[in-house]
Amino acid sequence: MTPHPFDLTGRVALVTGGGRGLGFEMAKALAAAGARVILNGRTAATLEAAAAAIRGAGGQAEIAVFDASDAAGIDAAVDAVARRHGRLDVLIANVGQRNRKGMMDLSAAEVRGLVETDLVGPFLLARAAARKMILQARGRIVFVTSIAGPFIARGGDAAYPAAKAGLTGAMRAFAAELGPHGITVNAIAPGPFKTDSNSTRAMDPAEGARMAGRTMLKRWGEPAEIAGAAVFLASDAASFITAQSLVVDGGITASF
Repeated sequence: MTPHPFDLTGRVALVTGGGRGLGFEMAKALAAAGARVILNGRTAATLEAAAAAIRGAGGQAEIAVFDASDAAGIDAAVDAVARRHGRLDVLIANVGQRNRKGMMDLSAAEVRGLVETDLVGPFLLARAAARKMILQARGRIVFVTSIAGPFIARGGDAAYPAAKAGLTGAMRAFAAELGPHGITVNAIAPGPFKTDSNSTRAMDPAEGARMAGRTMLKRWGEPAEIAGAAVFLASDAASFITAQSLVVDGGITASF
């Protein structure tokens, strides 16, 4: 245990999709808590700008350009992080995509593609990270899932909830397997956040108001409001918490 339970000084954290949106906010918060963060994505310029912003605020940040759904790229990148820093303490598996189509409109290729990104990629990434963490007898793996799938669903959006529900199941299975090695595995399940990818829906007068009205707080979440959950689950404050989904949704899943 560190002197302060939320202190991440000396920890090395890999955040996929860390160049923007919720991934960037989580990476920024981990760095502010003392961690050295490695930002992953597929566009070097976006990652460099995000890393520069974190360094400008006094944090430690670097980038790792690879496709978080590619098995060979995942293994090579995690190996490189471990060689460079001698350890990997935290993984935030945040990359995901959405295809808002109903079950009758999705092709087999579209379903497989989304499952590869939202379930298979995080599964392989966590496995690669776990290999390093087992050697340390310590680690924190956090999957970013969703309230869609494990908790609620809606028509016209079939594949994404299926993949995220599968990822929640993988989280619990990983937690059971890795617990004896001192590794916790949890999930953050976000609700509606005003990210770039949600901007059209959030700004739409009808849809934006409808989603805001579903929350107990009567508003969309701001991206920075995801940060505390990531720091908590990555820290010693959550050392006896595993196989859990921390829902950050303004109360949607607790109301009707």
